Amino acid sequence: MSKQLRELQARKSTLVKEARALTDRAAADNRDLSDEEVTAFDALKSRIEAASNAIDREASLIAEEAQMAQAPAASGAFITVTDNREADPMHGFRTAGEFMQAVYQAEKPGKSLDDRLLIGGGRGAAAPGSFANEASGQDGGFLVPPQFSQQIFKLSLGEDSLLPMTDNVEISGNSMAFPKDETTPWGTNGIRAYWQGEAASAVASKPVLGLATLRLKKLMALVPTTDELLDDANALTTYLPEKVALSIRWKTNESILFGAGNGVPVGALSSGATVTVTKESGQATQTLVPQNLAKMIARLPSGSFANAVWIVNNDVLPALFTLTLGNYPIYIPTGLPVGGLQVSPYGTLLGRPVFVSQHANTFSAQGDILLVDLKYYQTITKAGGMQTATSMHLYFDADLTAFRTTFRMDGQSKLNSPITPAKGSATMSPFIQLGAR
Repeated sequence: MSKQLRELQARKSTLVKEARALTDRAAADNRDLSDEEVTAFDALKSRIEAASNAIDREASLIAEEAQMAQAPAASGAFITVTDNREADPMHGFRTAGEFMQAVYQAEKPGKSLDDRLLIGGGRGAAAPGSFANEASGQDGGFLVPPQFSQQIFKLSLGEDSLLPMTDNVEISGNSMAFPKDETTPWGTNGIRAYWQGEAASAVASKPVLGLATLRLKKLMALVPTTDELLDDANALTTYLPEKVALSIRWKTNESILFGAGNGVPVGALSSGATVTVTKESGQATQTLVPQNLAKMIARLPSGSFANAVWIVNNDVLPALFTLTLGNYPIYIPTGLPVGGLQVSPYGTLLGRPVFVSQHANTFSAQGDILLVDLKYYQTITKAGGMQTATSMHLYFDADLTAFRTTFRMDGQSKLNSPITPAKGSATMSPFIQLGAR
């Protein structure tokens, strides 16, 4: 459909709505149209007929052009002309900076609109109230082409991102329910097997299922940008996506670990399944001993060791370098890969990858060392990843353009409480933290 035909159809639709409003007002008052309303209605009717005729003419021309494009040329070949930019995920823009600069130029009085901003239809929505949201193309707001949104999303999933370690499901709606079974093979309920005697009646059992519902929460970054910075496309290409990605990555990681659940996900360490390993009897303050770490591993459920990772504060690193079992170090830092394979930029501790993060607490405080298997943490994310929009209206008086990025997700632990073992009294959990020392 041509741009001109879309504009004609939109014009006709507006005229029809105006005419309908006249008749609706009269019907609501239980009266006929007044003389002034009849005159206005007749004028609208004439304009509607003119728009209909223009639409017919444009549609006829489009049909003729399509037929001509399919007709064989003198040489016997077919000539077809197409614009491939709509199929391009970047809509003809080479970089994010070039796109943002085009948006900026579109807002300047007297400047022509870059037709790449209109590929796929006008992007945006009308601004409500006294501030601008997603604005229509004529008002200066354009959604970022899909490729740029995906670029920011990929940057936020760096090597220290926790989201890929979770059990994540992309959804198209707003929420998802997950049936779950927290019973154990040695427990007293749920599906159980029994030794069967000859001719004896079978013992029946049934599943005990729970239901967890996740509803998407919104994470937003609003970035007002000066016109001076918008003039420099190269600066925006590197600066803006990286800064947005850094903030999104931090907030997502923090919520996965420690989210409070009020408008944000419920963090793994905020759940009732968390286990805290206390310090050794008589252990001095500001110390770390191998027994602390060994007891943390011992509290993992069977099968979790292969997925578990250590998350430690930077302050913990000096203590890790001094830990040994006999003559052998238990921390293998980066640059000393095991078996020729580097599994983490900070190496391994007792065979599992180490991630250094400011999400962990300072040294010797509770939570300075975490051992987590995030496959026991369920997340949902909105299909399509990031959604990005821009508008000049929000900070118009400050001569700024606002770029807004939203990311929707939710998450919570699959377990409501630690696992009771078949033998012994020490409970197990995929989310373990070392206590204060």
